[in-house]
Amino acid sequence: MSALIEIDSVSKRFGALTAVDGVSFKVARGELLGFLGPNGAGKTTTMRMITGFLEPDGGNIRVSGHDVVADQVAAKALIGYLPEGAPLYGDMTPSGLLRFVTAARGLPAKRAAERIDWAVARLGLGSVLAQSIDTLSKGFKRRLGLAQALVHDPEVLILDEPTDGLDPNQKHEVRGLIREMAPHKAIIISTHLLDEVDAVCSRALIINRGRIVADGTPVELAARSSYHNAVTVTVQGVAAGDVERSLRAIAGVAKVSVATVDGGVRCTLFPAGARTIVADVSRQLQAVGWQIDQFGVETGRLEEVFRTVTTGAQGAAKGAKAAAR
Repeated sequence: MSALIEIDSVSKRFGALTAVDGVSFKVARGELLGFLGPNGAGKTTTMRMITGFLEPDGGNIRVSGHDVVADQVAAKALIGYLPEGAPLYGDMTPSGLLRFVTAARGLPAKRAAERIDWAVARLGLGSVLAQSIDTLSKGFKRRLGLAQALVHDPEVLILDEPTDGLDPNQKHEVRGLIREMAPHKAIIISTHLLDEVDAVCSRALIINRGRIVADGTPVELAARSSYHNAVTVTVQGVAAGDVERSLRAIAGVAKVSVATVDGGVRCTLFPAGARTIVADVSRQLQAVGWQIDQFGVETGRLEEVFRTVTTGAQGAAKGAKAAAR
């Protein structure tokens, strides 16, 4: 896969604040990168530098081989950008805005009409085309913002919170559209929704205090969680202490968390070294003959990994303890 986005040792400062500090990564055609981080971590600043809205203080950014500073016009022609908040011209109509964008992008009239029809249909904008943008709901404004980013069929998409303000059905549709486009483009999505990363992203990158602190597929990052290969079982008719003592004795179990739920006992067993303990737990449960209401194996929790790399192990431990209650 060829890299359409290349970021090399990029930094950006605002006075005494270093917002982005020596960041480097690449995004290839066919990759859908989830860009994660707490508020103020440097996500939006990085995305603005990729799109040429901010100039880096150090390092280089290339889009399909074009330097975004030295060759701005060529680089920007390949990018579709949905900014934070989707700022739009409120006195325009959606139809007028999309015609304006295709004209500014230099699309021939026939191609512009085809692409506008496609964007309107895929984003469900047909009912509001003649309405003033100022009067649109937040969801329609977000969909229109996405439409203007997609209407010229760019190779690179930079999407800041693309499903913000959408209802669950609209989120599902937009995520499906993004997945459909992903094989032919390089896409970066900034989001606070970790379920969105699991739903659409082939790779996740976490930034904190201007630096990259984790990079991998969602499965690879989730495997760094203490919940990776953890087994959760709910038992009826047995005292919590007896459940804990019996299951704690299983080989390969490093920690046991017990809680009383709906008259039963829910127990989560954390493996030592992320080993697989399903067979051992199953044998123990068969041996004791308890009534089992639920039995499940976790792949890991991306939320816990996010807390670990952005707040430290102590914060993650507190979060894991709260989740086990």
